[in-house]
Amino acid sequence: MKNFPSFFTAIFFTLASSVAQVANADTITVAVAANVQYVFDDLKSEFKKETGHDVQGTFNSSGKFVTQIMNGAPFDVFLSADMEFPEKLYKEGFSVALPKVYANGALVLWTMKDVDLGDWQALLSSKAIDKIAVANPKTAPYGRETMNTLQYYKLTTSLQPKLVFGESISQTNQYIQSRAADIGFTAKSVVLSPEMKGQGKWIDVPSESYQPIAQGAVILKYGKDNHAKVSQQFFDFIYSAKARAIFERYGYLLP
Repeated sequence: MKNFPSFFTAIFFTLASSVAQVANADTITVAVAANVQYVFDDLKSEFKKETGHDVQGTFNSSGKFVTQIMNGAPFDVFLSADMEFPEKLYKEGFSVALPKVYANGALVLWTMKDVDLGDWQALLSSKAIDKIAVANPKTAPYGRETMNTLQYYKLTTSLQPKLVFGESISQTNQYIQSRAADIGFTAKSVVLSPEMKGQGKWIDVPSESYQPIAQGAVILKYGKDNHAKVSQQFFDFIYSAKARAIFERYGYLLP
């Protein structure tokens, strides 16, 4: 009985702390490269547990985000699929610091067809494959590195008539998953996601055939001006041990 007052006091302070956290909670908006879409759900969930703040993600190709941000889109933080696009934003004065690499992405070849991916180069050139999905190399870094892979294996010219370009990795995935394309190149994080795991067949694209896909993040000027504290918290979080473990689980290589 003597412990009752301290017990209720503990409950009171716990509840008071929770109420205070909710009252001080904020929401930031993050421009998220399409290859990070599935990872982002886990990131924002862990960030919410840790800080009480919400993070709203918008998904698109990195190149399209650059255009939107330079035209005044109100994003607080940008998770790019490369370093070039966020570096451009920094040079143009739309971010507060140079980008920092948060993960290195990997390419895979993915199909819903029952085909042998062992000799995938011959497969792509065969009559069994009519359409090959690729993200737009002008706006999507994974598309750009896919084209580097095709060039590395001297397949660019012969496969050109078969290539179907998606606006982003997300649209490329739709082409593959819906069988609008017979096969396609995408991010490894996609095929390892809970949503896509076990669907179809995939194989790693040899890493020597493309440049390492170093993905960078920046706090944008809008975030600095409007949600400085939470933007910084989220930026710091994506380099934390918890976030790194999440990225690694989705097949990213850590910097």
